[in-house]
Amino acid sequence: MFLLCSSLYALPGYHEPWGKDADLKMPTESPVQAPLSLVVQAAQEVILFHQNIISPVDGPRSHFRPTSSRYMLLAIRRHGLLRGFLMGCDRLLRENDDDWVYRTVEIDGKLYKHDPIPRR
Repeated sequence: MFLLCSSLYALPGYHEPWGKDADLKMPTESPVQAPLSLVVQAAQEVILFHQNIISPVDGPRSHFRPTSSRYMLLAIRRHGLLRGFLMGCDRLLRENDDDWVYRTVEIDGKLYKHDPIPRR
């Protein structure tokens, strides 16, 4: 009975991971982003204006996740202005309610098409 009562009030023991496995974890480094040109910054400001001002007033309409405006913004940041803009325009041309060949993701009980930005 004494051991049972004393174990309820015992202090926790050693909490670090066992062995040296914690040293094997790869350090997380944030990728260094090159400074953006003035034209890319202007394009980003236009897209952010649409996302923050126009879209809340007009309401969400995108059937994709990430949304088409977010897709274009990320594509411009990842692939440069010309290629990112063309990728975003291609995405806007495919923006419709039809079921097609895209994977779907359920968010808050609604199905969305999942079309992530390809890596370089």
